[in-house]
Amino acid sequence: MKCIAKIILFTALLFQLSSLYAQELTNYQLGPDDKVNISIFNEPDLGINNAKISVNGTVSLPLIGQVKIAGLTTEQTEQRLIGIYQDGYLKNPRVTVSIIEYRQFYINGEIKSPGGYHYREGLTIQKAISLAGGFTPRADKDKIKLIRENTNGKVVSVKLTDSVQPGDLITIDESFF
Repeated sequence: MKCIAKIILFTALLFQLSSLYAQELTNYQLGPDDKVNISIFNEPDLGINNAKISVNGTVSLPLIGQVKIAGLTTEQTEQRLIGIYQDGYLKNPRVTVSIIEYRQFYINGEIKSPGGYHYREGLTIQKAISLAGGFTPRADKDKIKLIRENTNGKVVSVKLTDSVQPGDLITIDESFF
């Protein structure tokens, strides 16, 4: 009986954690280097596939040209495009925006292979370090700093279990001993 209760408790905890993570990416704001698919129902010639958001935050769409979508969620982008297409182009456009590839996160400092890596859902600091080849022998595993995009360079200390988001900059400090 105790075993079943533990399994139920573990399952509930796992569900709650995955729900929190899903909520975090629900409000994800698109930015340069994200890749998106944009489709307009019954208008296959107006959609775009595998479009990389430009440095200035725009994508180019048939009929309407450059549209700034950086800083918007996928839902906000859909609403913006519906508004633009309704303004003289289509009567009742149904737009779907999906992210097919997130922008990179970056990791530097005392790790074996510093650089930019493709973001994957569920990524933690520990997994990011593993992608970068692991710690160097001089790494201070307790002094890991993170600068999140759109925080004006605010540096925060993080733990190995903290989540990583696209565009994050992770720095592993050097140990003095």
